[in-house]
Amino acid sequence: MHFASDNTAPVPPQILEALIEANHGHTMPYGNDVTTTEVRDAIRIAFEAPEAEVYLVATGTAANALALACLCPPWATIYCHQNAHVEEDECGAPEFFTGGAKLTLVGGDHAKVDPDALARAIGFTARAGVHNVQRGAVSITNATEAGAVYSPAEVAAICAVARKAGLPVHMDGARFANALVSAGCSPAEMTWKAGVDVLSFGGTKNGLMGVEAVVLFDPARAWEFELRRKRGGHLFSKHRYLSAQMAAYLKDDLWRKMATRANAAAQRLSSGIAALPGATLLHPTQANSVFAAWPREGHRRAQKAGAQYYLWPMDQSLDGPGDQPLSARLVCSWCTTDDEIDAFLRLVEGHSDSVIAPGPHA
Repeated sequence: MHFASDNTAPVPPQILEALIEANHGHTMPYGNDVTTTEVRDAIRIAFEAPEAEVYLVATGTAANALALACLCPPWATIYCHQNAHVEEDECGAPEFFTGGAKLTLVGGDHAKVDPDALARAIGFTARAGVHNVQRGAVSITNATEAGAVYSPAEVAAICAVARKAGLPVHMDGARFANALVSAGCSPAEMTWKAGVDVLSFGGTKNGLMGVEAVVLFDPARAWEFELRRKRGGHLFSKHRYLSAQMAAYLKDDLWRKMATRANAAAQRLSSGIAALPGATLLHPTQANSVFAAWPREGHRRAQKAGAQYYLWPMDQSLDGPGDQPLSARLVCSWCTTDDEIDAFLRLVEGHSDSVIAPGPHA
């Protein structure tokens, strides 16, 4: 019963097979291999963006921080939600890679930036001229840290506010595949057609061993990104092992299939929790994360049986009255099974006859 994170999931066999195949013979380093070219072309086709430049890095933090560094100078600020991943979970990497740019935090329900709140924050910036940080860039997370998904129309509304102020927009898409299949739109509609300038196109949380793509819809930013990636220590020498993963990810729509499976598992889990006595959902389940609360005694049973998930916030205690609700975050992956979910729900409800079946192969 593994719901701590989609990062805990194994790598699907197609990815491992691609890595084994990539391991044959010699090929040029630093992204000069044939597979990297094929990946760039495949992403351009998928996003209907023939001029886009595509670069691979190993981590989401590198993808976000390097992308934002190309958008925001050191004396400016990045507008993002107060619960954005770049704010909560990247140890100051955006600030570091930009050379000191500030993050200006904006509110909104379910970790979505509210366009009106963004407009107010932008309007309040640099009111004393040179004495203040300047307007820099906007960053949104899709799917959000609360498991919600921006529709293309919602992305466009954010981008319209940014455009009015002359600001570029970055999308943190660590779970972009989950957001995309949930919204039922095309990659282009979710990104550049709505006004996004740079996308961090995630792979790791959706089954890859470790690779993310930075998609620059404005190729004029490409050379700066290349320099920042090298200077920041994120240009892989044996780059083929990154590109091999991403090539297999894109082949036969594997990335969409795995995201669809993870989202469906989250819907099953969310519906099951919502039906339990004393349980409530805290955010809409639109991607592969579930945020819910249920009585403490149910948490005790589940965690005693080995279920893995986080109390959210993490400073809650299992000690105390059994009927008091505690909130939690549960994340499903490409290989979460119905049996795993049903066993967890039985434990929370008070049954212990849980049998876990092995996970499927994508």
